[in-house]
Amino acid sequence: MDPDGATLPRFSTGHSGGGMAGRGRWAVGAAACVLAGWALAARCVHRVVVRGASMAPTLLDGDRLLVLARPWGDPVRPEAGDIVAVPDPRSPGRVLVKRVASVDRVSRTLEVLGDAPDASTDSRSFGPVPLASVLGRAVHRYGPPGRAGPVPRPTEYHRA
Repeated sequence: MDPDGATLPRFSTGHSGGGMAGRGRWAVGAAACVLAGWALAARCVHRVVVRGASMAPTLLDGDRLLVLARPWGDPVRPEAGDIVAVPDPRSPGRVLVKRVASVDRVSRTLEVLGDAPDASTDSRSFGPVPLASVLGRAVHRYGPPGRAGPVPRPTEYHRA
């Protein structure tokens, strides 16, 4: 036998790997898959509650949104018209939900605006935000009851 070579274990004909040891390995594998799925979902799916009237009439105070991010740290690639969650540049612990007005791929920034300009603090106040700061794109409203459903995604967006 070659001392530098590797060999695979050989099983006798008819060996199925069953029994308690086989079921135990299956259970550990299933648990690992569930744990990996949970970790991926925790990294990719965020829940956000809308506060205020800055996105009315599209989103109202108290709407609960699912925001999707990219799983492996790749930046979200928003387009004009998308509704995104971004940290407030003035208070990083606060999250803003705004519509993307424009994306500058060269400077890697985007301008975010509220649908109700008179009730919104947005890029008109604090300027463009870094593209890398986007937490994710709002895709589904899960509450309150009666307002649940996909977040509207316009096919064309023109800012006023």
